[in-house]
Amino acid sequence: MNSPHQESVLSRTARIFEAFSQEEPALTVSEIARRARLHVATTSRLVGELVAHGFLSRDDDRKVRIGVRLWELVTRAAPTSSLRDAAMPFMEGVHDMVGHHVQLGVLDSDDVLFLERLSAPSAVVNYSRIAGRLPLNVSSSGLVLLGHGRADLKERVLSGRLTACTPATPATPARLRAIMAEVRRQGYAFCPGYVHTEALGIAAPVRDAGGAVVAALSVIVPNDRDATTLIPVVRMAARGLSRALGARGGGHEGCAASEV
Repeated sequence: MNSPHQESVLSRTARIFEAFSQEEPALTVSEIARRARLHVATTSRLVGELVAHGFLSRDDDRKVRIGVRLWELVTRAAPTSSLRDAAMPFMEGVHDMVGHHVQLGVLDSDDVLFLERLSAPSAVVNYSRIAGRLPLNVSSSGLVLLGHGRADLKERVLSGRLTACTPATPATPARLRAIMAEVRRQGYAFCPGYVHTEALGIAAPVRDAGGAVVAALSVIVPNDRDATTLIPVVRMAARGLSRALGARGGGHEGCAASEV
């Protein structure tokens, strides 16, 4: 059940799954072994068992990828399914008006994790993707979640290494504190060129029945003067989604989390 170093089979299996990425969804057994820091023979045995259960699959060229069975189980029991289902009509309405990217993000550890995204072939550049992550300080969704987050989260992010994607990214504690306060005060995040100089993000908080911020609804559009006209669109959609989730009054922009 355990390795000579008392590492469980579950821990080794978890590292195998973590070896895959969106950029490299198919790997050889030796590549998996190297990334998971496991012996090739151990990796081959575990991969074989996971393939037999459908959690992994093999391509014709013998490369390994995540299996459909794992996707089925995750989708069936995903804790975010109800949020995504509730959000989709509002996201589709915004997308019809915006014509670029509309996203739904949630807080996961110290990142924003994107649960859903609607896009278009001619949409502006966007580095986020479904099941992708970005640091909280670089994106409009992340800044909404951070601005309304717990004090310990804010302190941890402020005291850590802040990522800078462009010169406009808030990458110093003083600037990040000021932007968090502005997000709480105005009820949305407006982020021109934070991730890419040609793109601009606008995000608003989504609240649950208790008034807590559980997600951020955002758009990524061209970084131009017309973007400000979309602020009411994003805020209205986020409030509508909040009402659908049972939030009292559909929005509590004035109820800010305690500041650091």
